[in-house]
Amino acid sequence: MDLGLTDKVAVITGGSVGIGLAVAEGLAAEGAHLVLAARQADRVADEAARVASAHGVRAIGVACDVATAEGCAALVAATEEAFGGADILVNNAGKGTNETIQDAPDDKWQYFWELHVMAAVRLARGLVPSMKSRGGGVILHNASICAVQPIWYEPIYNTTKAALMMFSKTLANEVIPDNIRVNCVNPGLIMTVDWVTHAKAMSADTGGDWQAVLKAIAEEDAAIKRFATPEELAHFFVFLCSDKASYSVGSTYFVDGGMLKTV
Repeated sequence: MDLGLTDKVAVITGGSVGIGLAVAEGLAAEGAHLVLAARQADRVADEAARVASAHGVRAIGVACDVATAEGCAALVAATEEAFGGADILVNNAGKGTNETIQDAPDDKWQYFWELHVMAAVRLARGLVPSMKSRGGGVILHNASICAVQPIWYEPIYNTTKAALMMFSKTLANEVIPDNIRVNCVNPGLIMTVDWVTHAKAMSADTGGDWQAVLKAIAEEDAAIKRFATPEELAHFFVFLCSDKASYSVGSTYFVDGGMLKTV
């Protein structure tokens, strides 16, 4: 199936590992060129070169921190310099939190607001003009099931991901007249480095069987009784970027293996 992605330019934040890298692989397999953003310069450069070589596309790695205005500006500038703009933006950079509302200081709240929300705001401001000039585009936000079904020990994550979901909806309404489709994805249990780190911490005092911790979480929380791979989630992102999703606008999609407990 031709997804109409050949020679499109995709900017992916958090693009050197996990979900972001899986999305990059999926888009490159469809012929899209890539701008991968991550904080670790060597890793993002190496992954961009590897994906480009594997799929015969152009790809650059941009070392930047999108939790800052300066990092977002650097990413936009690098995209403009290398490709003259973007057709696709995947706002994926983010990570989980662990705190109580009573104990979390203001600066922790502010950091994750910048990472999960303001990065999306700033990159939309920076890249929407080039999408308009190219005839349209796609923006996807990687939020979380926690945006609507919160986990008690992640109040900051829950709150900022809910805000990202609302930003996605309002941005969609603003830019659809310019043929820019905006959607949000709320994943459930995806096997990422964050989950492995969390499981290792949880099992540290009980023998270190972190795999058993993850198995128990999946069996308790997901109807499908397992975690998804990043690649399984990436397939859905690639579809939403494609011409085959041309009537998908302003929606939030759950890819959660039955984890969501409401209809």
